[in-house]
Amino acid sequence: MSVEPEVVHEAVRLADAAAGAAGVSVRSAEPGDLAAVIGLFERTWGVGRSPDRSMLLALDFAGNTVLIATAAGKPVGATLGFLGWTDGIHLHSHMSAVVPWQRSSGVGYALKLFQRSLCLQHGITDMRWTFDPLIRRNAHFNLIKLGAEVVRFLPDFYGRLDDVITGSDRSDRFEMRWRMDSPRALRALAGTPQPQWTVSERLPLDVDFERLRADDPAAAARLRDQSRRLFDAALSRGLRPELNANNDYLFTTDAADRLPDA
Repeated sequence: MSVEPEVVHEAVRLADAAAGAAGVSVRSAEPGDLAAVIGLFERTWGVGRSPDRSMLLALDFAGNTVLIATAAGKPVGATLGFLGWTDGIHLHSHMSAVVPWQRSSGVGYALKLFQRSLCLQHGITDMRWTFDPLIRRNAHFNLIKLGAEVVRFLPDFYGRLDDVITGSDRSDRFEMRWRMDSPRALRALAGTPQPQWTVSERLPLDVDFERLRADDPAAAARLRDQSRRLFDAALSRGLRPELNANNDYLFTTDAADRLPDA
């Protein structure tokens, strides 16, 4: 499908602005960048956890998004996404890594908006990915900053990962859908406040789950069990997770594209 030229132009402008605000340059990776991309992925998930160079080269050659962000010529972030067709053509954004000293500085946002601009230039309006629903900062980034929405709960999606981030914890995931030219996404990208959602149930996220998992594995396991039961029950009843101003989950039947209250 085609995307209106003005939508593409605005997407490129937003991506350029995000990169400028983060102090980085974002571009598609070249063959000479792939060692740095692998290094960024392995720094985040552990040695051997990145696709190898030949796989990244093939994905890049086929026209997928293998992206790199640099600051002063040094690699500080990378993203990998590839096309899928389950439930419609979309880009599945699989991996995104930022060096520790640049996290929360807008690098990940700049990578995502560059990825979005490339998709829209090629007529792709739907991007999807998965994330651990108990990681509060990622929930805020996905639902509030980008305006993506939860479409499915996937308990223990990857099985036991034993990587640097997850360790032996269960790999529960939300599947996210980012309708990149939707009213919801455009509202989020413009920084417009989200609606006052009609609330059916809540799940507080008032803990740093990554720290809890390291400091008190038993308490983290209990929260994982509690959240798993709630997510499974809520989504099976047609409820959709959103976040409130405190970044706690609430569950609603409101339309995802609902406009903010007047």
